[in-house]
Amino acid sequence: MKGNFAEIIASGTPVLVDFYAEWCQPCKIQSPILAEVARAMNGRIRVIKIDVDKNPAIAARYQVQGVPTLALFQRGQLVWQKSGVTPAHELKQVFDSFL
Repeated sequence: MKGNFAEIIASGTPVLVDFYAEWCQPCKIQSPILAEVARAMNGRIRVIKIDVDKNPAIAARYQVQGVPTLALFQRGQLVWQKSGVTPAHELKQVFDSFL
């Protein structure tokens, strides 16, 4: 991730944050789903990944208890969060309700 986390989530483009860990098998399942959804959204949303082991303060701030956890931010505000593998169709529904 390049840049300051607070600046990134405060941008005008909604940001989906994937809180993950390298050792996490469900995170490896979630990753291609996020890539698919990001392509389908065609630039209307930005997806970033936060390694909870390397960024524990950010994970703690958003009360990430398990990985993967997805969090959607609009102009710096957390508007949706869910732990566990989330299928593409569910993510698209979430985005449709916020975009």
